[in-house]
Amino acid sequence: MRIHIRTFFVSLFMLAYTAGPLFAQQRTTVSGTVNNSKSGEPIPAVSIAVIGAEEVSYTDARGFFRFQVSHVLPMTLVFSSVGFASKEVMVSSITQPLSVSLEPGYVLGEEIVVAATRTSERLLESPVSVERISTANILNAPAPSYYDGLANLKGVDVITSSLMFKSISTRGFNGSGNLRLNQLVDGMDNQAPGLNFPVGSVIGLTELDVDNMELLPGASSALYGPGGMSGTLLINSKNPFKYQGVSAQVKTGMMHLGNPAKKPTAYHDISFRWAQKVSDKLAFKIGGQYIRADDWQANDRSNLQRNNILSNPKPGDRQTDNNYDGVNVFGDEASTTMQAFAQAAKAQAQTRPTGPATIATIDAMVAAGATPQQIAATFANNAEMSQYVPFLIPLSSAPNNPYAGTFGSQSVSRTGYDEKDLVDYNAYNLKLSAALHYKLTPGIEAALSGYWGMGTTVYTGADRFSLKNLQMGQYKLELKANNWFFRAYTTQENSGDSYTANTAAVAVNNAWKNNATWFQQYTGVYGAGRLGILPTAFGTALPDAQAHAAARGTAEQGRYLPGTPEFRKAFDSVINIPISKNGARFSDRSALYQAEAQYNLSEQVRFMEVLVGASFKQYALNSKGTIFADTAGIIHIKEYGAYLQLQKQLLNDVLKLSGSVRYDKNENFKARFTPRFTALVKVARDNNIRLSYQTAYRFPSTQDQYINLNTPAARLIGGLPQFNTFFRFNTSPAYTIESIIAYRASIAAGATNPALLKVGQFEPVRPESMQSFELGYRSVIGKKLMIDAYGYYSRYKDFIARVAVGRGMSESTTPQVYLRELANPLTTTNYSFVYNVNQPVKSYGWGLGLVYKAYKDYIVTGNVYSDKLSNVPAGVIAFYNTPEIRYNLGLGNENAYKNFGFNVILKWQGKINWQGTFGTGEIPSYTTLDAQVSYKIPSVKSMIKIGGTNITNSYYRSAFGNPYVGGLYYVSLGYNVF
Repeated sequence: MRIHIRTFFVSLFMLAYTAGPLFAQQRTTVSGTVNNSKSGEPIPAVSIAVIGAEEVSYTDARGFFRFQVSHVLPMTLVFSSVGFASKEVMVSSITQPLSVSLEPGYVLGEEIVVAATRTSERLLESPVSVERISTANILNAPAPSYYDGLANLKGVDVITSSLMFKSISTRGFNGSGNLRLNQLVDGMDNQAPGLNFPVGSVIGLTELDVDNMELLPGASSALYGPGGMSGTLLINSKNPFKYQGVSAQVKTGMMHLGNPAKKPTAYHDISFRWAQKVSDKLAFKIGGQYIRADDWQANDRSNLQRNNILSNPKPGDRQTDNNYDGVNVFGDEASTTMQAFAQAAKAQAQTRPTGPATIATIDAMVAAGATPQQIAATFANNAEMSQYVPFLIPLSSAPNNPYAGTFGSQSVSRTGYDEKDLVDYNAYNLKLSAALHYKLTPGIEAALSGYWGMGTTVYTGADRFSLKNLQMGQYKLELKANNWFFRAYTTQENSGDSYTANTAAVAVNNAWKNNATWFQQYTGVYGAGRLGILPTAFGTALPDAQAHAAARGTAEQGRYLPGTPEFRKAFDSVINIPISKNGARFSDRSALYQAEAQYNLSEQVRFMEVLVGASFKQYALNSKGTIFADTAGIIHIKEYGAYLQLQKQLLNDVLKLSGSVRYDKNENFKARFTPRFTALVKVARDNNIRLSYQTAYRFPSTQDQYINLNTPAARLIGGLPQFNTFFRFNTSPAYTIESIIAYRASIAAGATNPALLKVGQFEPVRPESMQSFELGYRSVIGKKLMIDAYGYYSRYKDFIARVAVGRGMSESTTPQVYLRELANPLTTTNYSFVYNVNQPVKSYGWGLGLVYKAYKDYIVTGNVYSDKLSNVPAGVIAFYNTPEIRYNLGLGNENAYKNFGFNVILKWQGKINWQGTFGTGEIPSYTTLDAQVSYKIPSVKSMIKIGGTNITNSYYRSAFGNPYVGGLYYVSLGYNVF
């Protein structure tokens, strides 16, 4: 389903030509201006509708309008604009242009929302919780981007992986990349097909082209399909018929102030938009935005104890822990026990021609009480076997071997590289967009639009991924009327030069010395040092710390150091080699194709509102084996869906009932039905109680189904049945990582116990689902105070999680072989596959939001909300990652004094124990203060804004392993942005 632009343009103008007779009837031209009754300023984007006709027009940037209507005089025009009271004007003569004044009159709760029911309704009358951000909110928000403004909404959590990559969540299960939230930009699913989750605002609308955003917290699959378990975000652009003219904005600022590890750097953001109504039938728009900054840097060097699923903090650093594994240090994940490596060395020695005799001789000498120096001297002239002496003495089978504890249970790791030496922090984001709109009839509008984005950013998953020169494009053809629409679009992803930091570090280390050589050198020198047979200190048994220092010093000889030509050459090489060929680079060209339609049958069915819709979606996974199991060719996944919604007003509009159900089918899973029922009760004027029962689900993501990615920690594989067959888990079982760790500990303790090993069962993954009940209340009191409160209870089933397993690298089922291989991490192959948690878990929460219009249009806002998970079975890692309490407090006024305005927002969230595949640890509570001051210059249609986020510069991080975020201070100049 590729969209051929040339073919579409030909078709579009053929439609325009054939539709010409529809406009050939007698038409009346109406023109005039609209201004603010208080200030006298022209008002752009005012809607002018003709009662009894389909024609709608809008004022331009000068407040001027001119359009033709087929209605005969006299006629009634309705003028409406957000922030102004609507006005009806009777027109009986057109000899003079009209001059219309509108009264400023923003009314709380009167905003129109669509997200809640897919139909237009007042915010006050929404039957489920919904939040809205308007153009005016974006303009006056104390935030550097429109997407950042979402953090101020009730119930919202934002995870910052980097400056350009932010993930929003509602009602728990926060993470970098939210698989449980739908994000739709102009109706298009904004997910990256290869990642299967939205990439924030890296692609999509430029800031000047955003009309509004609507957020639907909680279950929303009944109307928006798979993925809408915790919410759906709609981001809508400005129609070029309504918002016309040239707009431009330049922001510049500073970051990294007060950061001892980095000097302050600049932040730049420039954007433009040009929209023009060519005629009553044709309009276009183009836009672009470019952001450039030095990214926030993740530099947590605290220590981790990794187990491939949930890594926990532990004391120590590289100087005090020889098995150090830094949070944002990569390459040091390569780790093994010296005892296990010594056993591997002994097994290798046995294969040498004189090996068995050498081992027997050493056993005899140890039994006879010979010293390590005497034994070493015996083999000093045996070049082949002398290298094995430091391993064979501690592993001698002689009774009461006094050197048996030389290695103990100690593990050691290779020296890694800091993230700053591996990740591209030269963050940028370039976005371009264009659209052509044509009115086939006064009530039917066709649009061809495209959004393309490119950028460099960092994302946190099981690793830190450097998304370098990532590209995504979305291209859409849409036909839309008042009561129906049809759209078809495609999303094209190009991973560019993206790579994984951890894999790159491991590959650089291996470029100069492979793991087997490094660990053999380390273990051999350590053993020689402890036994007193190190050539540089022969006869002196070194203390443990000195032996480790000597071992690392020897093994590290020739290591490539950051900044050197050798390091740069090796690094540039590995990030340009596909990860499937032992490099670090992704090669993803995945795509998504979707078509959907909706029809409101209310004109045909008079006694209730009936809404029907259907959709078709196809993924085309194309990573050339670097992410998915697609070496044989592109993998296609088809999904089908359809929905029905019924809505009815009863008891003189006191009660509004709605019910909806959606059917979805993924070709790899059974079909799903998701019903939803809502009730809105009007208890008094502008006082409504809402109740809802909602269901939601998500099919396993494209990666949950087909991933086949080899990482330093484990090979990540999909959960479809064919993976069980391909990897032969049914004939050559793998064992849980926890049991392998226990088995290795028993070996180190000298009491080898194979019975500790537990088989990890591979079961095909199933869709995840949930049920939710909600009670809410929204009211406006005295047109001054709006109250919105809710409480909910949800029950989740079939959580999709991952389990880590391992087996011997030979995949042998012979006990003496696989037990020997499992004893050593270097001869063990680790896997991680998805599974469903069988026990259901529950969550509940509440939220309260207040908006108060105080004296002289001062707006006071405040919200507080809570989410909590319960009934989590023992041993289940839910990755909920949600503070129990958060709140936001705000004060603002768009025109506090002579065109000066301001806005201040204080945000606070409690501490959390973060659980993630990258790492686990406590995220302390933090408070941020965002503020901006603006000055409007109406005579030149410009606005100056000075502001900042986290202006107290209190560095914080929102997730474990993510960067610490400081203050960002900026000044902006905008033209025609009102």
